[in-house]
Amino acid sequence: MGDVNLADLKVMVIDDSNTIRRSAEIFLKQSGCQVILAEDGFDALAKISNLLPNLIFVDIMMPRLDGYQTCALIKRNPRYKSIPVIMLSSKDGLFDRARGRMVGSDQYLTKPFTQESLLQAISEYAKAGSDATNEDE
Repeated sequence: MGDVNLADLKVMVIDDSNTIRRSAEIFLKQSGCQVILAEDGFDALAKISNLLPNLIFVDIMMPRLDGYQTCALIKRNPRYKSIPVIMLSSKDGLFDRARGRMVGSDQYLTKPFTQESLLQAISEYAKAGSDATNEDE
C-alpha cells in the first residue's frame, strides 16, 4: 500500500459525530492527507465549492440532510460528480449499499473504521485517479 501517495489528497469527512470526525482527521493527517471536516450535508456543500476535495466520506445517518441526499446533491452537480464519494455506515446492510449505489456513491465503509480500512478505501481511488491522468500523456 506504500505505493500510493496520499500526501496531496484533500479528503472531506462529513459526519455529525464529533468522535468520528476527530478519529478520521487523526488517521488521515498521519497519512499526510489534507482534511476538510463538515458536520452535515449543508456544511459540506458550502465548503465543497471553495475547497474541491479529491475524495469525500459521508455518514449515512445525519440530521437535516442524510448521507444519501448529500451524495445525490454532490453527484448531481457537474463540477463535483467525478469526486469519489464513500458512504460511512454503522450497519453493514445490503439495502444500504444498494441505496448508496443508487445515489452514485462509489464505495461503502462500515463504522467503526480503522486507519487501515480508511486508507485502503482512499488508496483505491487515489490509484484510480492517478491512472486516469497518466493515460492522457
